[in-house]
Amino acid sequence: MTILFLVKAALIILIACTLFVFIKDYLHAAREGRLEKTNFISLGIVGFITNFFDTLGIGSFAPTTALLKNFKLSADRTIPGTLNVSSTLPVFFQALIFITVIKVEPLTLIAMFTSATMGSILGAGLVSKLDENKVRIGLGSALLVIALAMLTDQLKLMPSGGTAIGLPAGKLALAAGVTFILGALATIGVGFYAPCMALVFALGMSPRVAFPIMMSSCAFLMPAASIRFIKEGAYDRKASLAIALFGSVAVFLAAYIVKSLPLHTLKWLVIAVIVFTAGMMFRSALEKAKNLKR
Repeated sequence: MTILFLVKAALIILIACTLFVFIKDYLHAAREGRLEKTNFISLGIVGFITNFFDTLGIGSFAPTTALLKNFKLSADRTIPGTLNVSSTLPVFFQALIFITVIKVEPLTLIAMFTSATMGSILGAGLVSKLDENKVRIGLGSALLVIALAMLTDQLKLMPSGGTAIGLPAGKLALAAGVTFILGALATIGVGFYAPCMALVFALGMSPRVAFPIMMSSCAFLMPAASIRFIKEGAYDRKASLAIALFGSVAVFLAAYIVKSLPLHTLKWLVIAVIVFTAGMMFRSALEKAKNLKR
C-alpha cells in the first residue's frame, strides 16, 4: 500500500463525509420548500467557467464572488459559505487527478499540503490581526519578482528554475514553513495557488509539481469549513449544488489541458497566473485604501 494511495483514501473519506452532510441538508431544505429561487443553469455556467480557470491555477473565489454579485444569483450574506461548499467537490477532483497524473515525491507532497492545512488551522488567529493591505502589497511584490525570474528563464537570459519533483531535507523544511504561512494567509482571503506556484519555481522544482501540491492542500482544507457552513445554514444550497456539479465537469477538461501542455508552454501559463494574481492583490489593496479615505 503506497503513501499516495493513503492520501487519496483520506481525500475520498473527507469528501464522502462532506457530501453526506450536504445532501442531507439539501434534501431537508427541499422537502420544506426552502431552496433558493435562482436559475440552476445560470449558476452552473458560473461554476463551469470559474472552476475551469481554477484548475489552471487562477483561483475561483474572486471570480465566483463577482459573478454571483453582479448577476444577483445569490444573497451577499451567504456567499462566503457558498464559495467553500461549492468548491469542495471540484477541488477534490483537482487533487485526485493531479496526484494521479503528475509525478511528485510523496514526502514533498505530504509535507507541503500538511503544513498548509496546519497553517490555516493554527495560524488563522495570528494572520487575522495583520493589515491585509500590507500583506497583499508585500506578497504581490514578491510574486512579481518571481514572475520576472521565470520570465528571464523563459527568454534564456539567465539560468534558473528546475525540473525536480521533490526536495531535499533543507529545502523541504523551508517549503513547509512557507506553505504554513501561505495556508494561514489563505484564511484572510489571500490566494494560495499563485504563491504556491511561485514557491515551487523558486525552490527549483518543475512547475507541474505545483498543481498536485496546491490542489491537495486546498482539498484537505475545505471539508471542515464547508461542514461548518452547512451546519449553520450559512450558504446558498442551490448555488452550491449547481456550481459543484458543473464545476466538476470543467475540472476534467482543464486538467487534461494542463497535463497535455509542454513544459515550456506551462511555464508561460504559470507566469500569467502569477502576474494576474499580483495585479489583483494590488487592485484589492488600492480599493480598500480608497474606501478607508472616504
